[in-house]
This record gives sequence, C-alpha cells and structure tokens, in this order.
Amino acid sequence: MDAFPGEGEWLDGYRIDGRLHSGGMGQIYRVTAEVDPGFPLIMKVPRLGYGEPGEAITSYEQEQMVMSVLQGPHAPRYVGAGDLAKQPYLVLEFVEGFLLADWVEKAPLPPEEVARLGWALASALHALHQQEVIHLDVKPSNVIIRPGGEAVLIDFGLANHAHYPDLLAEELHQPVGSAPYISPEQVLGVRSDPRSDIFSLGAVLYELATGEFPFGSPTSPSGLRRRLHEEPVPPRAINPAIPEWLQEVILHCLEPDARLRYASASQVAFDLSHGAQVAVGERGKRMHRAGFATRFRAWFKAKGMEPARLVQPSAHLASAPIVLAAVATRHGNEFIFCHQRDVVGRLLAGPDHVRLAVVTVIPPGSEVGVDTEEDIATTQRIKHLVLLKHWAEPLRLPLDRISFHVLEGNDAAATILDYARANAVDHIVTGSAPPGLPLATVWGTFATKLVGESPCTVTLIRPTAAQLARAAREQDGPPDPR
Repeated sequence: MDAFPGEGEWLDGYRIDGRLHSGGMGQIYRVTAEVDPGFPLIMKVPRLGYGEPGEAITSYEQEQMVMSVLQGPHAPRYVGAGDLAKQPYLVLEFVEGFLLADWVEKAPLPPEEVARLGWALASALHALHQQEVIHLDVKPSNVIIRPGGEAVLIDFGLANHAHYPDLLAEELHQPVGSAPYISPEQVLGVRSDPRSDIFSLGAVLYELATGEFPFGSPTSPSGLRRRLHEEPVPPRAINPAIPEWLQEVILHCLEPDARLRYASASQVAFDLSHGAQVAVGERGKRMHRAGFATRFRAWFKAKGMEPARLVQPSAHLASAPIVLAAVATRHGNEFIFCHQRDVVGRLLAGPDHVRLAVVTVIPPGSEVGVDTEEDIATTQRIKHLVLLKHWAEPLRLPLDRISFHVLEGNDAAATILDYARANAVDHIVTGSAPPGLPLATVWGTFATKLVGESPCTVTLIRPTAAQLARAAREQDGPPDPR
C-alpha cells in the first residue's frame, strides 16, 4: 500500500486539500473532486499499519455499507470509496454547520434550547430508524446542526443496518460505544434495538440541561454495567430551572429497560415540541434518587437481565405510530364524529406504544371576528380545545398517550399536512362532508388535498346517505304512541 498523498496531490480523482481532523480510528481530509458533485467533500481514511487498532478497518467497512444506502438530509451524502486492497477511504459530503458539542460547552442551556436541539436530534434519529439504521454512537461530537436547524448524524462506524451483516458484532465481543452515552443493552452486547439510540439521546439531553453526564464516564465493564440498575441524579436536583415536563422526557429516555423507554424517536420529538402537554408523572417530579431497598431490587433484577431482541427497526416503528385525528370542530357532525372515533379506537387497540394527537384547525385570530387577541386565546382556542377533549373522552386514553392541538390556518388541509410532516405522523384519520351538505364541495377539496399530498396513510371517514338516514331515525327515536 502506497503512502497517503500529501496536500495538493491527487488520489483516484480527488485532490487532497488538507487534514481536518485526526482521531483514534482514522483521519479526515478536505478534498476536491475532479468531477464536481455540487457540494463540498471530505475523505475519511482509516488508520492502518503496525500498532493501529484492528477494529479500524472493520468500522470502515461497516460505515461504507451503511452510508452507501442512507438517504435524506440527516446524514452526509455518500460519493464513493477507495479500493480496500490499495487505499481504503470514504468520500462524503462536508456538512456545513456546528457540532452539538459546541452547545454542550455552554451547558446548562435554557430549557427551550434543550428542547429545540433535542427535537432536531430525535427527528434525525427517527429518519435513520425508518431506513433500518441504528446509529449506536449518538453523542454531541457526532451531531452537526445545520444553519437551518436540522440535525445531521455523522460517524457511522459503529452503526448497524438490519439488512446487512453486523461486522462489529461478529468480530468484537465487548461493549462498543462511547461510555457516557452507551445504552444498557449495548453494554450486554445487543446492537439491534433502535431504542438504544433513544437512551443515548436521553444522555445528550441530560448533558445539555445539566452540564453533567447522567452516569459519569466509566472506564471499566463494572462501571458500564451500573446503568443497568442505577438511575441518574434527577436533572432538576442539579438545575432547578429545568421544568418537570422536560425532566419527564429525559428520564423516560434513560429507563434501563428499553421496554419502558419511548417506543420511537418520533415520539420523543413530539413531546419535546409540545412540552405543555407532556403528562408529568413520578419521573418528572423526582428530586432524589430512589431509596436503598428500591436500588437493591433494581440491582438484583439487573444481574439476570436479558434484553429483548427486536425485529428490524421499521417493524418496531410500525408498532409505535403517531396517529392524528383531524376533527372538524367548526363543522361538527356527530355521526361522522362517532365513525371517526371508532376508526381511531381500532388503531389504538394494538400495542400501548401508539400515540394520538387530536387536532382541529380554526381561522387565524384576525379573521375570527372577535375584538382582541386576548379574546382569540381565551375564547376561541379554549372553546375548540374543550370540543376536542369531549370528542376523545369515549376513547379513555391515559394522558401520556394523547394530546390536543388547536391550529390556526386559512387552508385546513395545508395546516394539517404541515403539522403531520413536522411531527412525523404515521396515520391521519379525518371525516369528509356528509352527502348533500353545502360543505361538500369545500370539504371535498380538503379531502382531495389531504389524500393527494399526505406524507403518510390517510383514512377518510365518509358515511353513506343510507347510514345518515338511519342515524337520523335513531336520533329522533320511536314515534310517540299517543
């Protein structure tokens, strides 16, 4: 293998423009391509030769497999790779932005900033999990925040793709990951659970909110195993400015048992963007670690802990969707409401991981016809919020599985679609106008747009004229025998 080219020299059509970073597994160079792809590039080169870590080349092969199939704005674009026998390297997009580690240096951050950054990271992780990829090395130095606020995950050398061999699992038999952020199941050698990334996300949120690691930075196997049973100091005990709802989210992510964590990163993102509606339980109110007896039981249970091995990430996500019920509170029809609620109820009858967002759209405040902005907030929003809660009452969902949202917009379909995209909604359930109503034309336009442009599944509830006639007769009751 030839010596690596120096600055200004060429390698396989790439000019080496200078070294950006030197790490334990490899080095990163800025490069210019002979054929310009239209965006800046870097070249990642694994460390080779005597005395270098053997897992560097395994990590390189793993990253090449994963990066060659990843798509979307939450990972660098893949350009090419070098011949393993001659000079292994990866050429990737150089992502413009700032490392999340830059924010960690300023921690503790204001709660709204923690929520904003956490939402961006959770959304990026959900996009990866939808593509069957688990990152398994989520930490601030592996996250870039683009100028527009999107998060980009970098360094996929420890990642696992459900459809490709896991070379690291086959060759290494010890925990692989970064000690402050690694999940309990990774400590036990399990690399197939997307909820591992949710645990690491929780550790990042904890650090942003408190300036400290939730479990320290252990260097021994026994130190790593402590997170299987030991809970962190509650964030609010370190930083009282943290609201209860944010602590609830952080500690929900950091549950030692993956089954007790959030079921998907999209649900974490949802709660971070709707903090006022997070159901605060014991986790959020906690100010001290558990007592000795509780800690002992957790320790004893962890001694025999066998984490559940999940099927591929997308199959798990299918059991943890976010369902959006778009309820037309301004044009209410009880028959449609009942049918819509029945459909939603069937969707929620599966695993407990399903989350429901009940949404309605009202005109912007200036168009509602009331006197002041205060009237808009206190009268219109509350009125429609009460109607949404009344609609959902028969579902009898616990508070941690449902939220209510009154949105403003002139175009109801566009407003709902924007909300669905921003919150990674998996299924929209809404009603169409009943036959014969004047609204039919307007509502038909709404339904057409919603179905045609939706990023997810849409179920449209449309009762027939016969069903409506039967409902009217039932509502009128039997004829008066007098």
